[in-house]
Amino acid sequence: MLILGWITGLMVNYLADQLPFFRSLHQPRCWRCSGLQPWLGFFFREDCPICGATQTGRSKAVQIVYPLLFIGSLFWIPDRLLLLEALFILAYFGLVLIIDLEHRLILNPVVYMGVLLGLFTGFRLHGPGSTLLGGIAGFVMMLILYWIGELFTRYLSKRRGEPIEEVALGFGDVNLSGVLGLFLGWPGITLGLFVAILLGGIASALFLIIMTIKREYKAFTALPYAPFLLFATLFLLFRP
Repeated sequence: MLILGWITGLMVNYLADQLPFFRSLHQPRCWRCSGLQPWLGFFFREDCPICGATQTGRSKAVQIVYPLLFIGSLFWIPDRLLLLEALFILAYFGLVLIIDLEHRLILNPVVYMGVLLGLFTGFRLHGPGSTLLGGIAGFVMMLILYWIGELFTRYLSKRRGEPIEEVALGFGDVNLSGVLGLFLGWPGITLGLFVAILLGGIASALFLIIMTIKREYKAFTALPYAPFLLFATLFLLFRP
């Protein structure tokens, strides 16, 4: 499991470094200069041969976290999940989390990967009907929230007389909610979205308090929402 976790960390790092910039899989490129890197040099965290840039702190953290996570998974993965299935879920959710935190993006290729994994897990846990209904419900419910957010942003922009760049929800969050609905099925996705909204509200309140105390708060600062969706789904999937 230690070696499998290390290899998974390598692949998560590779996808998180390449997909947001190049939207395709090819020889690794440097995060700073976009120059091609040798495969072994990239995987073993050597400096870029062109500009000398080192791998990011996130890359190093992922290489530590995934081996530990996979070893721990032997003791806390619930019986309803297959071991290999659970490991794929952890790898996929980690990839989505990293890309969203670093780039505020939910990429279509990543969504397609999630659809395949979600269908497999959902069909096995809930059956085809509940799985597909959960995916549709997750997409539609988040789409409604997305439209409400759009209307509210336009209203505030008109009142302020200037555009508001930050948005609470992007359409990638809508797609992600549809994917997570496949994992949780119907009516599980309703609880998943409720938990995600609850976590998002708590985090936003804490952020507001901390920034106000530090006198660094800026109006309409939006927090990425995908982490709350992912954590809520992981909690429901991996609960005992």
